[in-house]
Amino acid sequence: MLKYDKWIALVFAILTVLFIAVSVVNESFFEWTYARHQNMLSWYIRPIFLIPFCYFAYKRSWAGISVIIFCIFTSMFWFPQPAVVSESAVKFLEFEMEWLYEEWDLKKWLLAGTVPLSLFALGLTFWKRNLLMGIGVMVLIAAGKIMWSLYNAGESGKSILVPAILGLVTCIVIVYLGFRRIEKKK
Repeated sequence: MLKYDKWIALVFAILTVLFIAVSVVNESFFEWTYARHQNMLSWYIRPIFLIPFCYFAYKRSWAGISVIIFCIFTSMFWFPQPAVVSESAVKFLEFEMEWLYEEWDLKKWLLAGTVPLSLFALGLTFWKRNLLMGIGVMVLIAAGKIMWSLYNAGESGKSILVPAILGLVTCIVIVYLGFRRIEKKK
């Protein structure tokens, strides 16, 4: 598998870029994915992807990291559109959609750049096998998402609190235990 690691990583990086590009240029596809993103299961599953992301960074697997990033982006439409959606979730997703479709100025580009930057920082900490720094980055990622949501989306931003906090706690516990177990085996 190591022989094909970088090739697999390249394929999934291209697939991720294609997914983002199609979402940007094809409004009906974007709306289709966002309708399915109303399913709260996609809100709960996305933070959990940080667990295998950290594992693959620890194992220094470019393919694993790239596959997980692809999964993070596409997981928003893995579940069917729910029959019932909370009003705050609908309002929050409408806010996110409007935010994405509004004019992109330097401030917005810099803010959007924090997503790949934070994933890079998280990957680097586990690549370097620094558990405490990695946990710190996870906390910053969750805190940043929560603060951005509350500040920009107002009351509807509270709809991400439970998935974000539960995802953060789950990630910290599993990553901590997994890291300790791997290090103990050495």
